[in-house]
Amino acid sequence: MLFAVAAVFGLTWWLGLYVIVRDPGERGPRRAGLGLLAYGLALAAGRLRAAAGDSEVLAAAETVLAHLPVLLWTGAVLTLVPGSERLDRAWSRGLVPITAAALAWLTITGWDSEAGAGEAAVAGAGVAVRAVTGVLLLVPLAGVLALLVRARPPRVGGLVTVATLFFGLGAALLVFPLLDPAGPVGTLAVLAIDVDMALLGVAIAMSSAFQAGEALWRDMLRSLLGAVVVMAASGGQVALAIVLGGTSPALAALLFGVVAVAVAVQTLAGPVHRALDRIAFPGDRELRRERAELRDSAEALPRREQGPPPLDEAEFTRLTRRALAGYGDLGKLASSPLANLPVIDKRVTGDSPLERAAELRTLLLESIRRLKPRDGEFGTSEEWRFYNVLYFPYVRGLRPYRRGAGRGGLGPEDRQAFDWFLREVPERTLYNWQNAAAKLVADDLRTENRQ
Repeated sequence: MLFAVAAVFGLTWWLGLYVIVRDPGERGPRRAGLGLLAYGLALAAGRLRAAAGDSEVLAAAETVLAHLPVLLWTGAVLTLVPGSERLDRAWSRGLVPITAAALAWLTITGWDSEAGAGEAAVAGAGVAVRAVTGVLLLVPLAGVLALLVRARPPRVGGLVTVATLFFGLGAALLVFPLLDPAGPVGTLAVLAIDVDMALLGVAIAMSSAFQAGEALWRDMLRSLLGAVVVMAASGGQVALAIVLGGTSPALAALLFGVVAVAVAVQTLAGPVHRALDRIAFPGDRELRRERAELRDSAEALPRREQGPPPLDEAEFTRLTRRALAGYGDLGKLASSPLANLPVIDKRVTGDSPLERAAELRTLLLESIRRLKPRDGEFGTSEEWRFYNVLYFPYVRGLRPYRRGAGRGGLGPEDRQAFDWFLREVPERTLYNWQNAAAKLVADDLRTENRQ
């Protein structure tokens, strides 16, 4: 059973990391990935607890880690429901801190309702808090299930709905333990919940790929094969030691640790290489940039859809908005369907992804500059707003709403724009204006492509 759980742990760990690293800037993938990582750690803690003889510390860690995916699942699914911004804020600002406080209370006071006479009050409070925690986790989960049924998100609505239904049933068994998690039936239930979580991870990755207009299965299969190879090569050696020398808590912990590190290094190869480059080449920024562009290009190739992008208005506008958001990232532009525009075919000399990405960036910049009024270098009137909200955040890289952002090092024009954003443009208004400006850029690109 140890080897089976270690294999499931490795696959869960890989999928959680893959979902996060595929689109780290989006809330849905980040929450789904963290939920998978937490559940993988709960599986490992459960097996280590059994090997160590029911350690109270590992039991508490297992229970907390098994509860976190329920909370994170609710948050991840909310990102798939259109018009759920207020509910999402309520989840992040209300439900998350309250549930975290309840879990911290239960971790400190203990999860067991059996206590001596002197501990009866604490034990009773623990049972009450545990019941409240269960309600806080399961009721919002049931609510997002109802929202999913009503909204039916494109492409993944049916898969996420079915997975949420079965996950909720399994989560109820964990939150209100009706089965012994260490028993055979309890172990099967724990593994079944892991399958449901994997379905959510795949659905979130599908939704993210659809929004970006990217291919998914080739990239996911390549990443999975790499994770399986390193997991078998690294964890197999520890497994052989266990077979030859017998199971011990130290070897069991080493098995899970080796699998986790091997899978993480393989799946997070891009971020790991960037970190190593910063250490190895601290003073050569140009070298680091060129190496990063080559890696991003190689990673973008399996995600690139073949053929020209769809030219219907809504889909083309959505892809343009996504490309504008990734203006400074050649890897994202290389995997964008807009890099296959026929107008780019006429501008490039070959089929290099980096060349196509650079040409797409040039096209976007040309369209943005056509939005600029001709009465001066900078203005804040209504006719300037569409140009300002695209040029300064995306082309110039201004981030006025980021915590700690300042005017230091900015030129006169950038400083004026920075002050204008903070003084007159709320962040939500900026987002709405960028959507409207992206439609204008999309219309311009479609016109140029037809010509």
